[in-house]
Amino acid sequence: MKHTDICELFNSSAKYVGTTVAVCGWVRTWRDSKSIAFIELNDGTCLKNLQLVFDKQKMSEASFKDALVTGAALKAEGELIASERNGCEMNVTFVEVLGSCPQDYPLQKKHHTLEFLRTIPHLRPRTKYFEAVFAVRSRISFAIHKYFQEHGYKYVHTPIITGSDCEGAGEMFRATTMPWKTDCKTEEEYFASDFFGRRANLTVSGQLEGEMAATGLGKIYTFGPTFRAEHSNTTRHAAEFWQIEPEVCFADIHDIIEIAEEFIKFIISDVLENCKDELAYFDERAEKGLIEKLKSVVSSDFAKISYTEAVEVLKKSGREFKYPVEWGADLQTEHERYLTEEYYKKPVFVVDYPASIKAFYMKQNPDGKTVAATDLLVPGIGEIIGCSEREADPEKLKNAMLARKMPLEAYEQYLDLRKYGTVPHSGFGLGLERIIMYVTGVQNIRDTLLFPRTVGSL
Repeated sequence: MKHTDICELFNSSAKYVGTTVAVCGWVRTWRDSKSIAFIELNDGTCLKNLQLVFDKQKMSEASFKDALVTGAALKAEGELIASERNGCEMNVTFVEVLGSCPQDYPLQKKHHTLEFLRTIPHLRPRTKYFEAVFAVRSRISFAIHKYFQEHGYKYVHTPIITGSDCEGAGEMFRATTMPWKTDCKTEEEYFASDFFGRRANLTVSGQLEGEMAATGLGKIYTFGPTFRAEHSNTTRHAAEFWQIEPEVCFADIHDIIEIAEEFIKFIISDVLENCKDELAYFDERAEKGLIEKLKSVVSSDFAKISYTEAVEVLKKSGREFKYPVEWGADLQTEHERYLTEEYYKKPVFVVDYPASIKAFYMKQNPDGKTVAATDLLVPGIGEIIGCSEREADPEKLKNAMLARKMPLEAYEQYLDLRKYGTVPHSGFGLGLERIIMYVTGVQNIRDTLLFPRTVGSL
């Protein structure tokens, strides 16, 4: 008999109750008594387990004894019946062990610490916590595509291997076929024999190539893996993560802020509608009041404050911050969380940052000190989106690059965009894992990734 997904049995129980069905899955827990035995079976299609009931008066214990093992993979057949407690359950008539599981299976207990589960990333998707995380991750990814496709954006695939550094920070992974030991006397000589004939890196952003696509296609978005070789062990940083980067022509900083707010609200609304069980679980296990927080975000207008005003608010707060607040210094997480969690109590756009602490490509404001850039800060996380209008003036862009000692010849194609029919254009970057953390209340970025890559951990 062909098996039916467990989610289908719960979603359409009226259709299946009273019929004989087959299910497949893994044993989450089991219990045994003198006359009856129970198995909680999960197949990954929903958070709910289907309870399998073994009546020892109708089935010999020998026929299902090998199934009473946590972690074992089973196929079971029987009648689906209504259950006041569980919605529905199965009276089993036949069970087959598809994959046995020894006693050293690490997930014997019902609850494990997240720290322990990080040591077994290959098994943790079998826990309810991570089943919920990856269900939300999947839905958010779908909602991202849905938003952009419904609003006329084209999905482009920018290179993962690149010769340029979008952020100008130099914290990039090298991509090479060269052996570790050579007789080369210079870096140029070394890379001349490499696959591309020059140094190549894993991308930190698809923005520069995204701008090139947008200046022909109008509105585009990228959605793919990016890499940062930062020696950071914080709960918010990973060496490999997924990033969403729209680029919009004929849009200034105010336009892109409006798009960013609409985009975030769209994602959250979609998850509230389609991940009710998962959010209820996280509301209980990860962040009390999570659902109300998300509903509040969707229904309220985001705050907006200039960087200069934000510095004044922080200075007048009466708080003793670990990092001093001075104009020209980047805002730290503690500053961002004060603004969002205590001062505004909702997401905040901080606009017009000092040019010295932002990337070379951001549009320079008339004051000569700031750029048309904004960060969207959210409670519990801090920065979630980095956003700016791009500098369209070729001379201003060149000067910004030269001030940072960037080689202009490496960005010749990017500079050509300002030479041939330049237009005002803007974009932003959203880390997928950051929005997952915000929507679920998960506190560590390592718990949003299937196999987290961090410094010292591969």
